[in-house]
Amino acid sequence: QVQLVESGGGLVQAGGSLRLSCAASGRTFASYTMAWFRQTPGKVREFVAAISARGGRTLFADSVKGRFTISRDNAKNTVDLQMNSLKPEDTAVYYCASSQIRYGSSLSYYDYWGQGTQVTVSS
Repeated sequence: QVQLVESGGGLVQAGGSLRLSCAASGRTFASYTMAWFRQTPGKVREFVAAISARGGRTLFADSVKGRFTISRDNAKNTVDLQMNSLKPEDTAVYYCASSQIRYGSSLSYYDYWGQGTQVTVSS
Protein backbone atom coordinates (compact mmCIF):
# COMPACT_ATOMS: atom_id res chain seq x y z
CA GLN A 1 0.00 0.00 0.00
CA VAL A 2 1.11 3.54 -0.80
CA GLN A 3 0.26 6.59 1.26
CA LEU A 4 0.48 9.99 -0.38
CA VAL A 5 0.49 13.34 1.40
CA GLU A 6 0.33 16.62 -0.49
CA SER A 7 1.53 19.98 0.74
CA GLY A 8 2.22 23.46 -0.58
CA GLY A 9 -1.21 24.68 -1.56
CA GLY A 10 -2.44 28.14 -0.72
CA LEU A 11 -3.67 31.47 -2.02
CA VAL A 12 -1.75 33.30 -4.73
CA GLN A 13 -2.44 36.18 -7.09
CA ALA A 14 -2.79 35.60 -10.81
CA GLY A 15 0.62 35.48 -12.43
CA GLY A 16 2.23 34.09 -9.32
CA SER A 17 3.80 30.73 -8.57
CA LEU A 18 3.29 27.85 -6.17
CA ARG A 19 5.12 24.60 -5.66
CA LEU A 20 3.19 21.54 -4.58
CA SER A 21 4.93 18.56 -3.05
CA CYS A 22 3.75 15.01 -2.52
CA ALA A 23 5.47 12.71 -0.06
CA ALA A 24 4.99 8.97 -0.56
CA SER A 25 5.44 6.06 1.78
CA GLY A 26 6.74 2.68 0.71
CA ARG A 27 9.96 1.23 -0.63
CA THR A 28 8.70 0.83 -4.19
CA PHE A 29 8.17 4.52 -4.97
CA ALA A 30 10.77 4.41 -7.73
CA SER A 31 8.67 1.89 -9.64
CA TYR A 32 5.49 4.00 -9.77
CA THR A 33 4.28 6.50 -12.29
CA MET A 34 3.27 9.61 -10.36
CA ALA A 35 0.76 12.23 -11.39
CA TRP A 36 -1.15 15.29 -10.35
CA PHE A 37 -4.85 15.79 -10.93
CA ARG A 38 -7.17 18.61 -9.93
CA GLN A 39 -10.84 19.02 -9.20
CA THR A 40 -13.30 21.86 -8.72
CA PRO A 41 -16.76 21.48 -7.17
CA GLY A 42 -19.23 19.79 -9.47
CA LYS A 43 -16.63 18.83 -12.05
CA VAL A 44 -14.81 15.64 -12.89
CA ARG A 45 -11.29 15.27 -11.57
CA GLU A 46 -8.94 16.23 -14.41
CA PHE A 47 -5.41 15.29 -15.32
CA VAL A 48 -2.68 17.89 -14.85
CA ALA A 49 0.72 16.19 -15.20
CA ALA A 50 2.46 12.83 -14.94
CA ILE A 51 6.04 11.62 -14.63
CA SER A 52 7.35 8.14 -15.34
CA ALA A 53 8.96 5.96 -12.69
CA ARG A 54 12.54 7.01 -13.41
CA GLY A 55 11.57 10.53 -14.40
CA GLY A 56 12.52 10.21 -18.05
CA ARG A 57 9.07 10.99 -19.42
CA THR A 58 6.62 13.71 -18.53
CA LEU A 59 3.13 14.47 -19.74
CA PHE A 60 1.04 17.61 -19.32
CA ALA A 61 -2.51 18.71 -19.91
CA ASP A 62 -2.73 21.27 -22.70
CA SER A 63 -4.10 23.81 -20.24
CA VAL A 64 -0.87 23.82 -18.20
CA LYS A 65 1.80 23.17 -20.82
CA GLY A 66 4.59 25.72 -20.65
CA ARG A 67 3.50 26.88 -17.19
CA PHE A 68 3.77 23.78 -14.98
CA THR A 69 6.63 21.35 -14.52
CA ILE A 70 6.70 18.03 -12.70
CA SER A 71 9.73 16.45 -11.07
CA ARG A 72 10.51 13.63 -8.68
CA ASP A 73 13.22 12.62 -6.26
CA ASN A 74 13.23 8.85 -5.87
CA ALA A 75 15.76 9.02 -3.05
CA LYS A 76 13.35 11.15 -1.02
CA ASN A 77 10.10 9.57 -2.25
CA THR A 78 8.73 12.92 -3.37
CA VAL A 79 7.12 14.35 -6.48
CA ASP A 80 6.70 18.09 -7.01
CA LEU A 81 4.54 20.24 -9.21
CA GLN A 82 5.95 23.68 -9.95
CA MET A 83 3.17 25.98 -11.08
CA ASN A 84 4.07 29.29 -12.71
CA SER A 85 2.02 32.03 -14.36
CA LEU A 86 -1.00 30.89 -12.42
CA LYS A 87 -4.47 31.81 -13.62
CA PRO A 88 -7.78 31.99 -11.74
CA GLU A 89 -8.93 28.92 -13.69
CA ASP A 90 -6.13 26.92 -12.03
CA THR A 91 -8.06 27.21 -8.76
CA ALA A 92 -8.85 23.67 -7.60
CA VAL A 93 -8.02 20.97 -5.12
CA TYR A 94 -4.87 19.28 -6.38
CA TYR A 95 -4.35 15.57 -5.83
CA CYS A 96 -1.23 13.44 -6.05
CA ALA A 97 -1.70 9.93 -7.44
CA SER A 98 0.37 6.85 -8.15
CA SER A 99 0.11 4.08 -10.71
CA GLN A 100 1.80 0.69 -10.36
CA ILE A 101 1.52 -0.32 -13.97
CA ARG A 102 0.31 2.35 -16.36
CA TYR A 103 1.70 5.69 -17.53
CA GLY A 104 -0.66 8.29 -18.85
CA SER A 105 -3.45 10.76 -18.20
CA SER A 106 -6.37 8.46 -17.53
CA LEU A 107 -7.89 8.65 -14.09
CA SER A 108 -8.42 4.89 -14.13
CA TYR A 109 -4.67 4.18 -14.29
CA TYR A 110 -4.08 5.46 -10.78
CA ASP A 111 -4.37 3.26 -7.73
CA TYR A 112 -3.59 5.48 -4.78
CA TRP A 113 -4.52 9.07 -4.04
CA GLY A 114 -3.61 11.72 -1.54
CA GLN A 115 -6.13 13.78 0.39
CA GLY A 116 -5.65 16.87 -1.78
CA THR A 117 -4.40 20.39 -1.24
CA GLN A 118 -6.31 23.56 -2.11
CA VAL A 119 -4.88 26.03 -4.60
CA THR A 120 -6.68 29.34 -4.98
CA VAL A 121 -5.63 31.90 -7.58
CA SER A 122 -7.14 35.36 -7.18
CA SER A 123 -7.64 37.71 -10.10
